Amino acid sequence: MEEKGMRIHCKNCQNAFQGNYCPDCGQKGSVQKITFGDTLTDFTDTIFSVDAPLVRTLKMLFSHPGEMLREFLSGKRKRYYRPVAFFLLMTVLYLLIRSVVGYDPLLESAIRVEGSANDPVVQAQQMMFDNINKFLFFFVFWFALLLKLFFYKQYSLAEYWAVSFYFVGVYIILTTLNMFLAGYISSDLQFLGILFIGVYFVYALCSFFKTPKWAIILKTIFIYLLSVVLYFISTFTFSYLLIVIKNQ
Repeated sequence: MEEKGMRIHCKNCQNAFQGNYCPDCGQKGSVQKITFGDTLTDFTDTIFSVDAPLVRTLKMLFSHPGEMLREFLSGKRKRYYRPVAFFLLMTVLYLLIRSVVGYDPLLESAIRVEGSANDPVVQAQQMMFDNINKFLFFFVFWFALLLKLFFYKQYSLAEYWAVSFYFVGVYIILTTLNMFLAGYISSDLQFLGILFIGVYFVYALCSFFKTPKWAIILKTIFIYLLSVVLYFISTFTFSYLLIVIKNQ
């Protein structure tokens, strides 16, 4: 225990202070050598703690998405998980769960890739469907761009990109949940995911914007459907270019 009145030198910023935490950077005054227990505790606190940014972000995105997004864009960012990190974490979790349960979205759907295996178009289609959720950054791009076009007075394009990363993170969560419905109940339920995602987008944007609800609903439906179309076109084009380069 530190003697009363003794000044501690912060190991992070070298500031001299009294107390348990550095007033400049917030680091604890007593920092010891890292142990396995410390690392495990940091991980569980970050992921599972009720006050952890990830838990709070998930809760707010589903219960009060508009409030959460407005707070994040206004500068209250420490309390929330960063949008790109949130998107990447959800993507990794989806791919891990998909690998564990052995789910193949192409086999579970009514979509079939037909034609010669040597045809670049067929190869591109196969690559697109095999990696459809790995190309979600295309959806992020188009959704953000269309939000800016239809709600251009509200926020900047960079801010809409942050919003889009959060929304597509939720998209991945709903896709993951729908994977179990399609894989264990009926493959006919696979397209319910598209409906659930569309409903969430309408709900979230109605919560986010303060303009008339009917206008937001109509714009959101159009933006969502057009984003899906542009997402598939972009993904196929990118896959086709990769196949052409690979076959050269």
